[in-house]
Amino acid sequence: MTVSTHQRDTPCILIIDDEPQIRHFLVISLKTEGYELLEADNGETGLGLCARYSPDLVILDLGLPDMEGTDVLAGIREWSSIPVIILSVRDREQEKVKALDLGANDYVTKPFGVDELLARVRTQLRLQAKNPEAATPASAIFDDGVLHIDLAMRKVVVNAVPVRLTPKEFAVLKVLMLASGKIVTQSQLLKDIWGPTHTQDTHYLRILIGRLRQKLGDDPTEQRYIQTEPGVGYRF
Repeated sequence: MTVSTHQRDTPCILIIDDEPQIRHFLVISLKTEGYELLEADNGETGLGLCARYSPDLVILDLGLPDMEGTDVLAGIREWSSIPVIILSVRDREQEKVKALDLGANDYVTKPFGVDELLARVRTQLRLQAKNPEAATPASAIFDDGVLHIDLAMRKVVVNAVPVRLTPKEFAVLKVLMLASGKIVTQSQLLKDIWGPTHTQDTHYLRILIGRLRQKLGDDPTEQRYIQTEPGVGYRF
């Protein structure tokens, strides 16, 4: 286990995985990028390191020897909103949805490409640096020079032209924007917007997302603003 106790100048990443080869590979790859590393081969040790050292990001396997990775994730989420990337051989849609609903920020399946994983790590650290706490009033405004969204004023503008959204379109956009960078599952969106009896009505959501993309000028093949995670959900 590699542990640094001095004050950090670079991001610290905690790896919780019981496969020594995977941990070794991740340590080499992440150290090359300049990150500090913590390692744990089981859930209990991982939770202890997380509480003691407050890493900037966690890479978490689901199949741990002493507990389910989802239980570790739930334990972390009881007191921390640090980014958690699931790295697991489990590729079933239900596994992904469960982890994301419990608060995972991203989900990568094994075997994985190291360049893709490093890119996802950089994305989560960048988002965390911009918004270290849960959604705040400052995160209620998005503006990239083309699309302007003001959640407080319920205002959406594309290329300086106001856009009218239906209440449900605005509600979906708001949920996605406040969870910026995270995948929001289809079932969660349906439950939040349409109610708990509509969690299987994914066609409602597909139609609405299509209309929303059209109004935002978001090319469905490029997906600049609303990205689809097939079979799982959406990410702003």
